[in-house]
Amino acid sequence: MPATASRAVLRQSQFLVRRTAVRHASSTSEAASKASESASSAASKASEGLSKVTSSAGPAIAGAAQNAGSALRKIGGRTGKVIAFVDSMIPPTLYYSKVGIELSKLIFRGQNMSPPNLATFQSYFQPLINGFRNPATLKNANFVSPSQIVARVRNANKKEIALAGVTAAEVIGFFTVGEMIGRMNIVGYRGHAEHH
Repeated sequence: MPATASRAVLRQSQFLVRRTAVRHASSTSEAASKASESASSAASKASEGLSKVTSSAGPAIAGAAQNAGSALRKIGGRTGKVIAFVDSMIPPTLYYSKVGIELSKLIFRGQNMSPPNLATFQSYFQPLINGFRNPATLKNANFVSPSQIVARVRNANKKEIALAGVTAAEVIGFFTVGEMIGRMNIVGYRGHAEHH
């Protein structure tokens, strides 16, 4: 019996060891799943809080801007007139800027145009940037001098002279039409009679 008793005790101890190991393993996995659930719960609560803050911040900022605008509109005198003028110019400016953007999009798409890349801008403005950084380089730069302009005009052929004349006529014509539209009159300026 002592051998069978020792086997029974051995089996009993092995059973207890296995049961304890299984219990600890299950409690570890349960703890890990609980930690995972609490982390996901905290993350969802944080995202809900962030969305609440974001949704309430928009109206709060708009309300603050509206309150500041109404406070500025109450200012009188010259400053009040300037503020009222600027305030009245904001809606048409926004409207016409949106119209201009859409029109430019249509033109760019219709003409298959694309804006220049960054390298083109850099190559074009690099001499100017270098001139601001080091003004001594401007003295040595290859700019067109007035004597070079005069020499170019003297050596111009008939085609270049005709092109310059047509361009000058177009500029003068557009200026004249603009003046007529601006004055709402074809001849002369409206003015007060001078007293001598």
